[in-house]
Amino acid sequence: MTPPAASSVAAPASPGPVSDTRRPRPSWRETLRTLWDRRVLSLLFLGFSAGLPLLLIFSSLSLWLVEAGVERRAVTFFSWAALGYSFKFIWAPLVDRLPLPLLTAWLGRRRAYMLLAQLGVVVAIVGMASTDPAAGQASLTAMALFAVLLGFMSATQDIVIDAYRIEIAPPEQQGVLSSAYIAGYRLGMITAGAGALFLAAHWGSARESYQYEAWQQAYLVMALAMGVGIATTLLVREPQVAPRERQPSGAHARLLAVFLCAVLAFVGVFWGWGQLLPPTGGGPLLGLLAEALRMALSLAAAFGIGAGLVRLGLASRDQARETWVMPVLDFFRRYGARTAWLLLALVGLYRISDIVLGVISNVFYQDMGFSKTEIAYAVKTYGVVISIVGGFLGGLLATRLGVMRSLFWGAVLAAATNLGFVALAFAGHDLTLMYAVVSADNLAAGFASAAFIAFLSSLTNVSFTAVQYAIFSSLMTLLPKTLGGYSGGMVDALGYPGFFVLTALMGVPVLLLVLLAGRRLEIREQKTG
Repeated sequence: MTPPAASSVAAPASPGPVSDTRRPRPSWRETLRTLWDRRVLSLLFLGFSAGLPLLLIFSSLSLWLVEAGVERRAVTFFSWAALGYSFKFIWAPLVDRLPLPLLTAWLGRRRAYMLLAQLGVVVAIVGMASTDPAAGQASLTAMALFAVLLGFMSATQDIVIDAYRIEIAPPEQQGVLSSAYIAGYRLGMITAGAGALFLAAHWGSARESYQYEAWQQAYLVMALAMGVGIATTLLVREPQVAPRERQPSGAHARLLAVFLCAVLAFVGVFWGWGQLLPPTGGGPLLGLLAEALRMALSLAAAFGIGAGLVRLGLASRDQARETWVMPVLDFFRRYGARTAWLLLALVGLYRISDIVLGVISNVFYQDMGFSKTEIAYAVKTYGVVISIVGGFLGGLLATRLGVMRSLFWGAVLAAATNLGFVALAFAGHDLTLMYAVVSADNLAAGFASAAFIAFLSSLTNVSFTAVQYAIFSSLMTLLPKTLGGYSGGMVDALGYPGFFVLTALMGVPVLLLVLLAGRRLEIREQKTG
């Protein structure tokens, strides 16, 4: 989303990943003093609210479904409910531009959408809690729909919080705010991961004795925990920004109508494919290709309908262009087509090794005989703390070594540590080895994530910061999460050791892309320097 002040005056582009913009460094006393700023505390609480929903779709839900007797292949398909995070760039400009009736006048543009998104998250979690996936296909379908709603609302909350963070403080304070947000996000993940597992186990649910009421109460507690974010939204101040240029009466509604028609076209083609064509046999690879074609046709239908309606005059061409086209054109103009495509390929593939493995990791731990309590302690609590340590390490080395070098070593570690799971697959229930594997995996993931966030931030233009960042953060999970939906089928075909070796090999092309991108950016810097 473009900060309002940038709508009329074009701000300069960011210096880029290889630039070295030097500013006087504040003293340690001045840095520590900023930690007590009310804005830092507000980002800590908002980060908690943003981190809470993710594992309720991506991790804890998989254990619930396994205990309910849902087959492993169907469990991994539920990871697609989190694809809302991968497509948030499509509606991010609408969140930035369209006012909400009554709420915007009461709370302001950013807080209105934050509150709407948080209430939507609560509704989705309560809906999931009210649905027993073991009650039959209809209940399983309802669970999937609530999970999709949770992904959509949670992704919307992320969009708004990113824009809010950018607008409440100058660039030199963004590092502290981002650190507070990430810390809160990790705490939210611990609550939704370890907390949900502890509660479900405490109230009597286990793989051998499934209790729906235990999971229901655990998810209701998670919905109640969203009150932290809602209270923060009501208490914080709306950013003081320049007002946007007023649009003609009805322009917002027409733009929203175009978006909704495009969404209906996407859903129609995606759903129609599943109804008209039988499931594809021939293994996970052929299934992945079929689903890739299904996704491509659905997106093409959505784009075609949206573009057609704009050409027919349902919405202003200038408004549609400024909303969806200009942020993309700006990126290609600044870097050139060849470098831009290379950077987008790197963004889309960088996290593939750890995300594809992460979809089935909890099922793997259970198959190795680890209890929910052991998983909660090792993965959801200890592992998250280790990932925070890795994040600080990655941020420090990104400052000392440079973004591209840290990006390379992060990719090496993220792929190499997947091989530790091979050893665990052969060892079985070995708690010491499990902690060693979790330590290495989360330390590498935290390191790689910190380096990657620094890289993504350096690619954005401050005139289109939120929209371009939404594009990058959406793209980085799109292919990995789509491929992760087939991880259950891959395990069935390859076994756990073969699957983990495959995820490690997925990281090899990423190393080549990092090297090529670094070289291209150095050449571009020399030409423009």
